[in-house]
Amino acid sequence: MDTTTRVDRRSFLRVSAIAGGGIMLGSYLDFFGGATDAFAATAGTGAADFAPNAFIRITPDGIVTIIAKNPEIGQGVKTMLPMIIADELDVEWKNVRIEQAPLDTTKFQGQSAGGSTATPTNWLPMRRVGAAGRAMLVTAAAQTWNVGESECETSAGVVTHKASNRKLTYGELAAKAATVTPPALDAVKLKDPKDFKIIGTRVSGVDNHAIVTGKPLYGIDVTVPGMMYAVYEKCPVFGGKVVSANLDEIKAQPGVKQAFVVAPGGTQLAGLLGGVAIVADNWWLAKNARTKLKVVWDEGATATQSSAGFAAKAAELSKGAPAKNLRNDGDVDAALAGAAKTVEAAYYYPFIAHAPLEPQNTTAHFKDGKLEMWVPSQSPAGGRALVAKTLGIPETDITVHMTRVGGGFGRRLNNDYMVEAAAIAKQAGVPVKMLWTREDDIQHDFYRPAGFHYLKGGVDASGKLVAWKNHFVSFSIDGEQFAPSANLSGTEFPARFIPNFSAGYSLIPFGIPTGFLRAPGSNAIAFVTQSFIDELANAAGKDPYQFRMDLLANLQPAPAPAAGAPQQGGSLDAARMRAVLQLVAERANWGRVTLPKGTGRGIAFHFSHRGYFAEVVQATVSKDGDLKVDKVWVVGDIGSQIINPSNAENQAQGAALDGIAEALGQEITIEKGRAVQSNFNTFPLLRMREAPPIDVHFHVTEFPPTGLGEPALPPVVPALCSAIFQATGKRVRSLPLSKTDLKWV
Repeated sequence: MDTTTRVDRRSFLRVSAIAGGGIMLGSYLDFFGGATDAFAATAGTGAADFAPNAFIRITPDGIVTIIAKNPEIGQGVKTMLPMIIADELDVEWKNVRIEQAPLDTTKFQGQSAGGSTATPTNWLPMRRVGAAGRAMLVTAAAQTWNVGESECETSAGVVTHKASNRKLTYGELAAKAATVTPPALDAVKLKDPKDFKIIGTRVSGVDNHAIVTGKPLYGIDVTVPGMMYAVYEKCPVFGGKVVSANLDEIKAQPGVKQAFVVAPGGTQLAGLLGGVAIVADNWWLAKNARTKLKVVWDEGATATQSSAGFAAKAAELSKGAPAKNLRNDGDVDAALAGAAKTVEAAYYYPFIAHAPLEPQNTTAHFKDGKLEMWVPSQSPAGGRALVAKTLGIPETDITVHMTRVGGGFGRRLNNDYMVEAAAIAKQAGVPVKMLWTREDDIQHDFYRPAGFHYLKGGVDASGKLVAWKNHFVSFSIDGEQFAPSANLSGTEFPARFIPNFSAGYSLIPFGIPTGFLRAPGSNAIAFVTQSFIDELANAAGKDPYQFRMDLLANLQPAPAPAAGAPQQGGSLDAARMRAVLQLVAERANWGRVTLPKGTGRGIAFHFSHRGYFAEVVQATVSKDGDLKVDKVWVVGDIGSQIINPSNAENQAQGAALDGIAEALGQEITIEKGRAVQSNFNTFPLLRMREAPPIDVHFHVTEFPPTGLGEPALPPVVPALCSAIFQATGKRVRSLPLSKTDLKWV
């Protein structure tokens, strides 16, 4: 059953006593229905019938251990989700211990990281688990004292009888609480947010000390007895096949134990690609032997593809009508013909690599038909399924240990490296750590897709935006559907805010692997839409901030859907967006600061992943074209509760810095079907000296809390480009900025 099915089922609490007098609590979803309590629901069924989404363990010493079920990829979820449980449980954070769960789909739901979903998905379930545990401990105390539960209160892991001032710690009550009938999770009483003691406070990451002292947390740190090291050479052209290789010469190299071809015909971009494995005593010896490897490749049709070819094809397609329509409101052509001013522009953004600091790696041990793996993955369940299918073994014979992930940003939603390690370990017959080089990581990524937008817009005599047309040229693997993350929605802003609006697309077939990069789709679409809005504001003679405020106040009535078709419309709440836009303008003193020549400010907003963000960027450009980002102001609305302000600020700042790095110099160029860039000298990350101060503020609203790993990124790119226009008069329509001449007179 998938998650959609599960959330429609009744949730309940399952309780177990543990050795030494403690208690374990898990939140479950009942797949069968009709059970009156947890014990009735579990009677006569196996553990596989249930999916708990949290565990708490309380031992007699009062220590509370909370199981962190999701992969920790730097987004702080290993700290944030346990904070929610601990607060509702009413314990002191100093008495909480966190353990990382292994992959276990019979016990846990949604063991993945992506889409800024951890907070909205787990906020209420985690609160209920903690509150239910607190209620059971109160019941146990009341029964012990033979008093009413309403006479008892909790604080800091202690239950107190108010009238007599008797006290019992949670540790003392744990064994008895394990015998209490658990409450219904959907009826348990939750704390009033004003009573939160942990939620809303600054809590350091639970792994911080281990990270700065170099403790082994990451996949790259894993060692197991008898382990050997592997490198894997794949065709530089995506999807190429092995024809032959000088294996005997490689086997003779120092420290090399094995060298063999893996899946010579493998061409599945998201699966096991054909290549040559080298297994050695240590990784350095394997890497050195690889320099002598000579492989003859069948490069395939993708070898004819290039970024230059894609650009030429896009320009050709732009001259005709879109192959398919996404949305048509009003009469765009008539509105453009009658507009007081029109603007026409072509925008381009390049392929981008994820470039996490920890290259892809997996440690695997195949023995007696079973596989054990240590994996830094964002989607370990998907990886396990891929490995099982590729190796032809049951998923139940695969054990996956989830390590901390040294950067994901969407790259580790694809598990190609995981299946490579599994295949190598099976053939090698020994435990193997397979580790990519930086060059492997950048040249064998699932890239943020490039895209071409051909836009035309019109404003009337009063400066109001009346028409918008976009011909989007993107990519397809099969020639019919968008490649992963290469799509555009018909509801994407400014749809529904302009009376005459049309968007359509044409696709270029290609063989380049693409995937989801932080704020997928939005990280590029915001650059285009917000930059073009800025151009239209300039044509209208309007302040860019006020032009956007007016546009957000212009929500059009939804058109009647065609027969049998769903009604179109986005989920953007214009009032929420106007509020954050107004607030960021106020915090940056928009329009009230006199800037020197060569310094400009830009403003932009974007809605994605349920988060509302508006940002202002101030940048200075010298006459020689040297760019310096001076400061960024970020305002976001992610709902009613900031669970961990320290981590929330970290996420917003990191997202903005990520966006700046992408804009400044990041690009993957395809030539002859392969990536040109190979390391940080050609694909630069942001340097500390380039990082501006970032002012982050959260606008708290009454809406349920949502995640923020992604939505703070998209606005910073167009805001930076608009600041450059204000500083230089030069309009940026193509990224990266390193390829744009910013000199001004």
